[in-house]
Amino acid sequence: MLSTIIGILITLCAYLMAKPISQKMPQIPLIVVSMFFVIGLLALLGIPYKHYIAEVNTVFNHLLGYVTVALAIPLAAMRYDDLPIKSVVGILVFASISAVALPMSLAYLLHMSEPTIMAFATRAVTTPIAINIAELLHSPVSLVILIVILSGVIGAAFSPLILKHINDERASGLALGLAAHAIGTAQAWQRGPVAGRYAAFGMAVNAIFTAIWLPLFIHFVGFG
Repeated sequence: MLSTIIGILITLCAYLMAKPISQKMPQIPLIVVSMFFVIGLLALLGIPYKHYIAEVNTVFNHLLGYVTVALAIPLAAMRYDDLPIKSVVGILVFASISAVALPMSLAYLLHMSEPTIMAFATRAVTTPIAINIAELLHSPVSLVILIVILSGVIGAAFSPLILKHINDERASGLALGLAAHAIGTAQAWQRGPVAGRYAAFGMAVNAIFTAIWLPLFIHFVGFG
């Protein structure tokens, strides 16, 4: 129990130290800066990473579910009367299918194993949903988490450059939520509350849609 508390305190301290740096350099995702502080604190205290992750992993995985449910808070504050339904539905369908098809096709062309190909299928959704889909598809959960987090970090890191000429906060927020999941949503909130809400909306709806059609499609075509 004491080791778990120490691990949580290390994570909290890393976050508090990384936050002012991320505010000064918003192009670098907060999670990336925090990660380096966690590594530094573990090295300073002489705590092996395996011991740290073994103590905090269960707690944080459990909290991921609560964080996902908490997305209902910004979604409730959105205005849906001016939402272009047809355009948004088309974007969501295209984003979900392409985010699955492209990485799976690349993994297949590189002759990766079937469980690895299935792991790339989860790239389209945020971590809690991806873990559940990975269990249904019998994919390695650790690889799934790595793929989702890396895609989020890369998407959030390049978002200032890609979205530099996008003035519509709704469009930029939706793009960040769809492409970079939770990390992108956090980046969107730094742009403003409108972008943050649309990012949360895009991430949540995309996760629900993908969690429904992807396992059914994999089962239908006979993979897994």
